[in-house]
Amino acid sequence: GTLLHCWWEYQGSKLIRKAREAPFVPIRMAGFAAIVAYGLYKLKSRGNTKMSVHLIHMPVVAQGFVVGAMMLGMGYSIFCTAKETIKKTGNRQNEKR
Repeated sequence: GTLLHCWWEYQGSKLIRKAREAPFVPIRMAGFAAIVAYGLYKLKSRGNTKMSVHLIHMPVVAQGFVVGAMMLGMGYSIFCTAKETIKKTGNRQNEKR
């Protein structure tokens, strides 16, 4: 009981910390879960589509979403780093004057 509760609490705080450090992590996770849910729905109602075609397309779509979200996250990180660097550089130039 207590050990499991501590483990879940640790995982929750770890997820919150990661979300603060990299805000696109929860977006990637939610998008991946949504694509998997959509894939399961389409699997149930796939009609005449062969199973092999379905099994090829869904992971490609899910991976594409994750890669796209990672690219956005990297762009955001680069933007924030550049913004901080410009602030620091600007403060140093103002101190010299």
